[in-house]
Amino acid sequence: MTEPAVPLLDVVQENAPLREELLAALTRVIDSGRFLYGDDVSELEREIAHWSGAKHGVACASGSDALLLSLMALGVGPGDEVIVPSFTFFATASCVTRLGATVVFADIDSETLQIDPASVGGLITERTRAVIPVHLFGRPAPLTELARVIGDRSIAVVEDAAQAIGAVHRDRPVGGIGKVGCFSFYPTKNLGGMGDGGMLTTDDDAFAEQLRLLAAHGMQPRYYHRVVGINSRLDSFQAAVLRVKLSHLQRWNDERRVRADRYMTWFRDIDAGDDLGLPHEDAPGDRSVWNQFTIRVRGGRRDSLRAFLAERGIGSEIYYPVPLHCQACFQDADVVVPSLPSTEAAADEVLSLPVSPSLSEPDQRRVVDAVAAFLGRATRTKPQRRAG
Repeated sequence: MTEPAVPLLDVVQENAPLREELLAALTRVIDSGRFLYGDDVSELEREIAHWSGAKHGVACASGSDALLLSLMALGVGPGDEVIVPSFTFFATASCVTRLGATVVFADIDSETLQIDPASVGGLITERTRAVIPVHLFGRPAPLTELARVIGDRSIAVVEDAAQAIGAVHRDRPVGGIGKVGCFSFYPTKNLGGMGDGGMLTTDDDAFAEQLRLLAAHGMQPRYYHRVVGINSRLDSFQAAVLRVKLSHLQRWNDERRVRADRYMTWFRDIDAGDDLGLPHEDAPGDRSVWNQFTIRVRGGRRDSLRAFLAERGIGSEIYYPVPLHCQACFQDADVVVPSLPSTEAAADEVLSLPVSPSLSEPDQRRVVDAVAAFLGRATRTKPQRRAG
């Protein structure tokens, strides 16, 4: 009998236990009639700020908007430069281009896959206004090292924490360390909504007010526009859903860590040598929330392994197959592209495996056994018998 599929992520299964709680929250919003700027939105802002160790939370329509609003509030525009990693999702760089500023692509550390502070240091000029480190795959970026590189220069650190709510860097929650933190509530995130949603976090009172103003057409009071803003609001339905899920987030993050630790142990047991690269261990004081568990498949065999897994009903994904500096839309754009060898190597080798809280131990064993079979390695741990 064919075994059931092992999906990369099963949103339906993960939402199912919360169904009645979610429906009650949505019903409460319907009955209130406050579909925008409702109590759930303001409460979620307060709760996410607390999670981030920040003073303020400002809700917006998406993680992409959070990045754009951050740069708008900083006054970034033509003539300015913003340093971003090339190995990241598109929104990290598109926000810079939309404001007419220059995108400066930095390389990543070959082991951690996070932005490389040494690369950033070599790219800073008198035009640099901001650096956007990405807490990629739920792992904290090297913010302490970046701060040393930046020194006392007036360069803002905009944390792209879209994949990393609950992650910790040097015993501090991400999103509350730089000038501003940017979160996404896209459904595949550790804290995912039922549609798009985003949040900004900051300790700066005036900056928080500017973010809030810009996200509401620059309007204050009603119909009086102080600046040209955008329309970026988190609706009350999404906020209500997210507040239900937020109460489970710590447990979900802990369960992801259990699965990540299990992968690390089991993959080491197959003794894959140089054929397989495992995620880098957390530095002291750091804590990943494992939005993705990303291995590196060397020898040009990544795509073959992915096809091998798919044939066995095992989901996987490539984050990201084409670095941003190689994307067609940036070929004629205002960008600076230095040599990025670690970025290009990672794009050819990375493969993300299932690591969600709903992943059962037997199914995780299937994933490891399949990878071992592809690599021609034996597994040492006996497969777990499926219950029932």
